[in-house]
Amino acid sequence: MRRKAMLIVLGLTAALLFTACGSKDDEEATEASTETAQAPAMVVQDTEPEEVATEEEEEADVPPDGMVANPLTGEWIDKSLENQRPIAVMIDDEKTALPHYGVSEADVIYEIMNSTQNDGVTRFMAMFKDWEPISQIGSIRSTRPTNLQTFTEWNAILCHDGGPFYNDMFYSNDFVDRISGEFSRVNNGKAREFTEYALTGDVDKGINNHKFSKEYNEYYRGEHYRFATRNNPNTLEQYSNAQAANKVTLPFHHNNPWLEYNADEGVYYYFQYGDKEVDAGNGSKQVSFKNLLIQGARLEKLDDHGYMFLHTNDSDYKDSDKREGWYVTNGKAIKVTWTKLDDTYPTKYYDENGEEIKINVGKTYVAIMPSDDFGDIKFE
Repeated sequence: MRRKAMLIVLGLTAALLFTACGSKDDEEATEASTETAQAPAMVVQDTEPEEVATEEEEEADVPPDGMVANPLTGEWIDKSLENQRPIAVMIDDEKTALPHYGVSEADVIYEIMNSTQNDGVTRFMAMFKDWEPISQIGSIRSTRPTNLQTFTEWNAILCHDGGPFYNDMFYSNDFVDRISGEFSRVNNGKAREFTEYALTGDVDKGINNHKFSKEYNEYYRGEHYRFATRNNPNTLEQYSNAQAANKVTLPFHHNNPWLEYNADEGVYYYFQYGDKEVDAGNGSKQVSFKNLLIQGARLEKLDDHGYMFLHTNDSDYKDSDKREGWYVTNGKAIKVTWTKLDDTYPTKYYDENGEEIKINVGKTYVAIMPSDDFGDIKFE
């Protein structure tokens, strides 16, 4: 009955995701709100996406004994972790929240604009497959609407502290598992909103308290990224339109981030606020990535208090709409398009020939920004 009601509301509102108003300044109170949103939930489509068989041009990597490929990075992990669900941790990216903890150990980091105020301030959503050995992650903050369509495509457990009531209807979906405001407080001399961290045992405790499955459940769609093999990495040299990308500057105007390619190590180092982004929980190691995926999405302003939504599902677009992106690796960049069939279906990226791209084994950074800002990305 609840699912049927959601679908009826969704049709009547012509796919409008949220309608209400929030207060940025009163975030603590808003995030704890138990009000019922007068808006539809995003729901899983009943039809499974059609599988298209592809023939690999090279043999797949053979894992060492007792190891499997991490579906987030392609790197080898212990086989005991094969079916363990990842966690998606909302991390505050205000300058006051620095330094971050645990970020250098994340498999995938999403950076998403989460407000139309404060120069379009962003927030991190860090994905961890093997999260139990990490002693501290954070600081943890609220979930914003755009993140809702993103963590679910990994069958991840969301770790956060509240969020605006725009999120409430979405939380009622059966495929949403989340732990909110149940983490440790660390006395770091900062205001309370910057003191919450996931410490050792916190996530396990939350999973047990809520009786969530620690292993993938029926909403897991399987393969996400398509990885190139270690013996045949994707250099992008096969694309005539590939352009140099030794430095990538992103139009997030609050923290002004950029990434620099280190050719000796084959990774991109992340900078923001004019300095290195480091992990205080891992010897101040600078955060780096093998792959960069940059995605433009349609911006919807929800109210006059900064709340907004970036549409990342196909159902929110016409077939003729451009869903632009970039794939960046090994000092080069190519333009791509993206598609995401529903809330639990992985985002897929395609090259100019309509072929799904292969990304390289390693950590990935994903930036999701308004389409209007997409043309302001700078490559050097």
